Amino acid sequence: MITAVTEGVKVSVKTEYQHDYSSPMQAHYVFTYRIAIENVGEHTVQVLRRHWFIHDANGLVREVEGEGVVGLQPVLEPGERHEYVSGCNLHASMGKMVGTYLVERLIDGKQFRIQVPEFTLVVPFQLN
Repeated sequence: MITAVTEGVKVSVKTEYQHDYSSPMQAHYVFTYRIAIENVGEHTVQVLRRHWFIHDANGLVREVEGEGVVGLQPVLEPGERHEYVSGCNLHASMGKMVGTYLVERLIDGKQFRIQVPEFTLVVPFQLN
């Protein structure tokens, strides 16, 4: 699991290759990733937006931006955590994702970006 902390918000990521939904002969590789967002700070925060860059080993880069995380804009009190699972597909057996969440501190309305740690997406047989 990969983890980063920005301004009292901890983001952890774990990835998994989805063999049953992938088709290597057609250069279609599906991955899921589980994200945990934890408020380790002193103030309540709300996740407003996400911004991702998805890179595959063929040099293709996709940018994804939108509201919330999987349709939600979770509010996290100090000590609370929100987990979700999402996925992406690549045209190569290896890639990576990196991004940010736009978060608002509710006590004063301050908005800031928190880092999602860069994580790799690798088909298991590539590791041998």
